Amino acid sequence: MSKVAVVTGSNKGIGYAIVRGLCKKFDGDVFLTARDEGRGKNAVAELNKEGLNPKFHQLDIEDKESVERLAQFMKAEYGGVDILVNNAGFAFKNAATEPVAVQAEVTVDINYFGTLNVINAMMPILKPGARMVNVSSIVSQWTLTKSSPELREKMLASKTIEDVTQIMRDFVSAAKDGSLEQKGYTSSSYGNSKVGISLLTPILQAAVADGVLVNACCPGYVDTDMSSHKGHKTIDQGADTPLYLALLPPNSQQPKGAFVSEQKVVDWTAPSQGW
Repeated sequence: MSKVAVVTGSNKGIGYAIVRGLCKKFDGDVFLTARDEGRGKNAVAELNKEGLNPKFHQLDIEDKESVERLAQFMKAEYGGVDILVNNAGFAFKNAATEPVAVQAEVTVDINYFGTLNVINAMMPILKPGARMVNVSSIVSQWTLTKSSPELREKMLASKTIEDVTQIMRDFVSAAKDGSLEQKGYTSSSYGNSKVGISLLTPILQAAVADGVLVNACCPGYVDTDMSSHKGHKTIDQGADTPLYLALLPPNSQQPKGAFVSEQKVVDWTAPSQGW
């Protein structure tokens, strides 16, 4: 069967650029996915103008039925998945007026639980030698650093998906009852959701077959809707590290279960200078 790559949330921004890069470099079919079918197909049409031929599949990572439809399609048509880039994500603007409780629940539901929906559906159908790339953020390092020592220790002691999931639930619960500071959390919904993704990655690596590589990455500060177009990187520059990880050559041993920025492994659990 043909090889296949799937990029979540890829009708615009970094995900769109990852699809573009895979279409140029990957020897297989590349699926651009989006919640909105019209926007997804428009994005495919734009790439067609560049002579590229991604395919489209609807995917709402918060909708388990949508996720399951994609997984069943990939299994039936391709026998599984060779590359999975978990790119779909969301962040409230700094000027957002929604209460912290709302921001926490919405952000974690998309960035953590939505991504986990995809992981749960796709892990069983990852092909031998598959690559999974979880788009995180260096903001997860800042958030970990700013959390209380007790909470930080608890976060870093996570050994199972359920351990991480419980921390995410606790964060949302604390945001709702006003106990974030008391429990040692920062108020950054985006940062905490990405802590979840960064923590998950080595746990997932330990759970997959030999030869499958799972890594997290920070694309950098990219000029996208999410950054209100303040980022200094182009979307193609932001796609550089995710593409590097997605296209790690066969039989690669490293990076593995790592956090990667600018194509280099970073210890995201170590405090950054200046923080």
